[in-house]
Amino acid sequence: MRLRQRQRLALVILAVLLIGGATGLVLAALQDKVAFFVTPSQVAQRSPEPGRRFRLGGLVVEGSIRRSPGGTVQFAVTDKAQAVQVTYHGLLPDLFRDGQGVVTDGVLRADGVFEASEVLAKHDENYMPKEVAEALKQAGYWNDNPAEAGEAP
Repeated sequence: MRLRQRQRLALVILAVLLIGGATGLVLAALQDKVAFFVTPSQVAQRSPEPGRRFRLGGLVVEGSIRRSPGGTVQFAVTDKAQAVQVTYHGLLPDLFRDGQGVVTDGVLRADGVFEASEVLAKHDENYMPKEVAEALKQAGYWNDNPAEAGEAP
């Protein structure tokens, strides 16, 4: 091989190693950040392993919100078929209320209570998180016509 060919080969190998290393670092950094969406029915069917981070979504069960003096809030999330108890310590979004579409991010404890580290609520009357809307459609509790439902989805 000539000198120029060896230099090109070394440059190509170096570039492949750098790209592979960068890809590996990005995947390792994102591994803990990836959260799968789960409905309460899916939690009841097959509980995720304790300590695994995922997103739980559905509607806040009417009358289930309990606030503790220490800032902890307990409530239940339902997909109209099953419900999961949720505990959260922190400030809730302004639009959080009974019957509200929410997505919570956290882990399922061994006692079956979902410990949320983040709670997201819909931002206006015409929006519901995509995952929650799809789960409600699959469960048969979705009405595409807000006027018939009496309220926007």
